[in-house]
Amino acid sequence: MLTGILIATAVVGGTGLLIGLMLGVAGEKLKVEVDEREEAILGVLPGNNCGGCGYAGCSGLAAAIVKGEAAVGGCPVGGAPVAEQVAAIMGQEVGESTRMVAFVKCAGTCERTEQDYHYHGIEDCKMMAFVPAGGPKSCNHGCIGYGSCVKACQFDAIHIVDGIALVDKEACKACGKCVSECPKNLIELVPYEQERLVQCNSMDKGKDVMKICKVGCIGCRMCEKVCEADAITITNNVAHIDPEKCTGCGACKEKCPRKIIL
Repeated sequence: MLTGILIATAVVGGTGLLIGLMLGVAGEKLKVEVDEREEAILGVLPGNNCGGCGYAGCSGLAAAIVKGEAAVGGCPVGGAPVAEQVAAIMGQEVGESTRMVAFVKCAGTCERTEQDYHYHGIEDCKMMAFVPAGGPKSCNHGCIGYGSCVKACQFDAIHIVDGIALVDKEACKACGKCVSECPKNLIELVPYEQERLVQCNSMDKGKDVMKICKVGCIGCRMCEKVCEADAITITNNVAHIDPEKCTGCGACKEKCPRKIIL
């Protein structure tokens, strides 16, 4: 009896040892060599894995930088400080970069916009595609205000205030999560330094906008006419400002009858 137990123990132990050796050999033969720079870059990246860089997390960006497929300043969350560290690891120059922040193209607060009905149900912006008229607000292009963008933000940089989403520029890391989450395509990334922005995305005709919103852009072209830098164009009944041309003079803001330009 004792002999049988000893033999069984020896067989099990020998089998385990053999499997361990085989796994060790396989691990050595199949292991993927990782560039030391990739590990170093991964060490300085913030680790949010937000995907704002366009890659599948920080490890994906680190690998792309080492391969020359992404810029050393490719992390929007880390910004300039991280870009400098990554550039030092890669032995490159950082170069000029523009800080970007999210901007919500809507100023239609509860007091400024009309509502078709009172809604009681799940408060999720994407769910509004399944309710009458796309939600209770009369403007089909404006912010729904149910906070899908707020839930998507990892940095507590966007909140619902008086029925619309507002971005905290200082907290925003330009990861782009809110941009992709908004079903109305109301959020875009703009230069941090841009001083003139149009808080409207309505493509309705001016007379229709005036019926449902007190501040919506009516496409009157008054801002376009006073802009000496030729930075403003009216497309689909709403004004657009080119940040590359805008000088920040403020003439458009003063002339706008709807006071919709920041």
